[in-house]
Amino acid sequence: MKRKIRLPERGLLLGLYVILLFMIVQDWVPLGSLNDVDSVFQVHSFTDILTSTLINAGQFVLLIFIVRLFIGRRYPIWARLWLIIHQGFIFTGALMAWWIPYLFGVGAEEKAEPYRIMFGSTHSFLPEMNGITPNTLHTGLHAVLLICLLLTIYITFTGPKKQKKRKKSRRTH
Repeated sequence: MKRKIRLPERGLLLGLYVILLFMIVQDWVPLGSLNDVDSVFQVHSFTDILTSTLINAGQFVLLIFIVRLFIGRRYPIWARLWLIIHQGFIFTGALMAWWIPYLFGVGAEEKAEPYRIMFGSTHSFLPEMNGITPNTLHTGLHAVLLICLLLTIYITFTGPKKQKKRKKSRRTH
């Protein structure tokens, strides 16, 4: 059966690849003012960073695998649920780690100092609130993550369009 890959599926796959790339390089490869690798190692051990990278990247490898397995076809219910729930939990984690402390101050006291050390010299376009300033790299990541989640929900509830079978017309002359 030929696959008919829709634009939202292409967008989802691209977004997941962008996040995977982010997960692999964010703590290891200097990206100018977007990250500060040395400062991250001041707060976390090599083992912690390696473990975090493997777990985070592994999650997105799994999500990419599921999308690639069913792209262009009808996703089974387990795959649709997995993609929504898994990304939902990841996005909830981003909200709890960054946006709830930033916007509402909940948990900001514990996060402010480590975040200042790790991200204080990185680029940010948002003002400081509750002692936290989300840096540009994480803000972009969270935006892509939200877009991926919304695309997944859209793909789940719209499904591929069924093609009508055309009747072959027989002409007799």
